[in-house]
Amino acid sequence: MTTAPGTRRRAPAGAAVLREDVTDAIRSAVFEELAAVGFARMSIEGIARRAGVGKTAVYRRWKSKLALVLDLVSAMAVQGMPAPATGSLHGDVRAVLELASYALRHPVASQVIPDLLVEAVRNPEIADTIKAALLDPQQGIAAVVVRDAVARGELPEGSDPDRALDLIVGPLYWRLAVVRTPLPKGYLDDLAASAVAALRAGGAGTS
Repeated sequence: MTTAPGTRRRAPAGAAVLREDVTDAIRSAVFEELAAVGFARMSIEGIARRAGVGKTAVYRRWKSKLALVLDLVSAMAVQGMPAPATGSLHGDVRAVLELASYALRHPVASQVIPDLLVEAVRNPEIADTIKAALLDPQQGIAAVVVRDAVARGELPEGSDPDRALDLIVGPLYWRLAVVRTPLPKGYLDDLAASAVAALRAGGAGTS
């Protein structure tokens, strides 16, 4: 069927139009619901109630709570933090720790990320999405930090970015996401110095 010349095509109406403000409200509600009850107990009903919309509004956008969570986690990759460029290995490591600590101490992220990591053990789809959204960007940042340090002569050729990432972020994640204890004054400075010393002493895992 064709449209006659001079006839304006009608804009879609009703269910064909998805209001962006409603979509944003649902996304916010998902993070709040995850933080409150975890993925296993989270429900479309709870999300809709928290967002102040009907269940139909959620299902128009996502077919299930898994699809919804995977979509949101994937979006986190797009909003990932940039690689630092302070001009020194110590400065870059300290910058990575500052940004990582801010993210891990966020009241929602501190609840959502550990819970999703537990679910990832049981669900390959969540595991793949978590890797793409969280691990791959962090590995990319570590690769840039190591590459720049090698170029400046602060680390030897062949230094391993994965080992660097373990040394830099691993202790911080353990402290904030697993043990969940407050960071004492100067902790990030001390951790940055320790990580840099370990990277230099071990060649960041050179082969």
